[in-house]
Amino acid sequence: MTPEQYVQEKAARSGSSFYYAFKFLTPPRRAAITAFYAFCREVDDVVDEVHDTGVAATKLAWWRKEVAQSFAGTATHPVMKALMPHAGDYDIRPEHLMAVIDGCQMDLEQSRYLDFTGLQRYCHLVAGVVGEVAASIFGRTQAQTIEYAHRLGLALQLTNIIRDVGEDARRGRIYLPVSELQQFDVKAHELLQRTAPWGYSDRFTALMRFQAERAHRFYDEAFALLPAQDRRAQRPGLMMANIYRTLLREIEASDFQVLHQRIALTPVRKVWIAMRTNWQAR
Repeated sequence: MTPEQYVQEKAARSGSSFYYAFKFLTPPRRAAITAFYAFCREVDDVVDEVHDTGVAATKLAWWRKEVAQSFAGTATHPVMKALMPHAGDYDIRPEHLMAVIDGCQMDLEQSRYLDFTGLQRYCHLVAGVVGEVAASIFGRTQAQTIEYAHRLGLALQLTNIIRDVGEDARRGRIYLPVSELQQFDVKAHELLQRTAPWGYSDRFTALMRFQAERAHRFYDEAFALLPAQDRRAQRPGLMMANIYRTLLREIEASDFQVLHQRIALTPVRKVWIAMRTNWQAR
């Protein structure tokens, strides 16, 4: 298997909404974003799939060395071999990749966030920086597009957090800020209940509505920041935004039934949203 085949398979196997947006790019940009996305998946999988935190920390340390070696000209992992030919063309720098690893490191060292400021720092590393790199690969010409990308990355990550509240809690992580749990009088143990009514309550619904309203604000702010000159090039990001925002509305329509199930859009619906966005952005 070539490095290019490896990253393609890694991206396709994830089933992520991001993969659907990649299809609309030119081959060079598609190759770059697929390799970058595969890198993000590799380091994220270290945290999600390695249950021994010591082993996971060792693996992340290995990735830091691999990033440094790759930019020095000696990549060994197929993901880095696939990514490095595109780094210069799309301004992908070592600090971008190190930031993503830093975000995954936070997942090993921290399972709760006292307030939204702390959570926002985490989101910046695992989503904002990713958005910045993606925007460069898609074709950024305006400096303000970086601000758009960071704001959109935050909105996407907050949508992920809302979708995965129950699943994350069972993994020992609660991303909803402690101050906001307290504000709505929702106890952490309620999120872990494994039988009906699974911790649902009017208090939980109010807390989640608060989370969703904030995510919607960040989507609106991101769209307002995107310069008209870059709108066409940034269509893949807009596809992801529309797919995720549709998912957020589905979660709202379910009355935030996210503790006992994972709400998702069908692949056909994701493709339709991506195609519609591509048409509307012409």
